[in-house]
Amino acid sequence: MNFSVKPVLTGQKCVLRPFTEADADVMREIIHDPEVLRFTGEPPGELTPERLRSWYGTRAGQPDRLDLAVTDRGTGELLGEVVLYEWDPAARGCTFRTMIGPRGRGRGVGTEVTRLIVGYGFEELGLHRVQLEAYRHNHRALRVYQKVGFLVEGVRRETGTRDGEWVDEVLMAILDREWAAHRGHCEKVSSTGR
Repeated sequence: MNFSVKPVLTGQKCVLRPFTEADADVMREIIHDPEVLRFTGEPPGELTPERLRSWYGTRAGQPDRLDLAVTDRGTGELLGEVVLYEWDPAARGCTFRTMIGPRGRGRGVGTEVTRLIVGYGFEELGLHRVQLEAYRHNHRALRVYQKVGFLVEGVRRETGTRDGEWVDEVLMAILDREWAAHRGHCEKVSSTGR
C-alpha cells in the first residue's frame, strides 16, 4: 500500500483535494495564525515563500504520505490541510493530523474533514489503525476526534511548553472495526474502546 493516489473527497461543507504550489501563500497565513501556533507550535526553521511553494508543490508526488488541501465546497477557498503519514506496514496503520485556519473554524469543518480522510483511510486504503497526538489544551480538536470515534490511549506528560506552562500530549487512535461500527458518527465513546 502507498499513498500515490491523491483523491478528491467531497463532503457537504468541504472538498479535500491535492495541493498545488499556488496554495503556499494561503497556507503560510494559516501556519502563522496565532491559534494554529498555540496548538501546533512554531514551525521548524524559517518557512520562506520559496520553501512553502516547494513543499506544497511536491505533495502530490509523495508516495509515502497523503497531504490534502481542505477547501470550502461553495467558494473553493483554502481552509487548511489534512494529512495521513508515518505509514507502518506491520500495523497497517498511520498517523493523522489536521490544521484548520481561522476561516474554517466553528463551522463543523474539522469534524467533516476528519470523517472524510479517516473514512478514506479505512474504506479505500484498507488501514487497520489511525492514530494521532493532540495537546491536552486543544479542547476543540479533542472533541472532534472523540465525536468521530477516536479513543484516548494515553497521555505523554509535560512534553513541551506553551506560554510558559508545561503541556501534555493526548494519544488517540481508532481501529478499522470501530470505524465500521459507526463510520465516524458515534454519540458516546466508551473509555475501553469496546
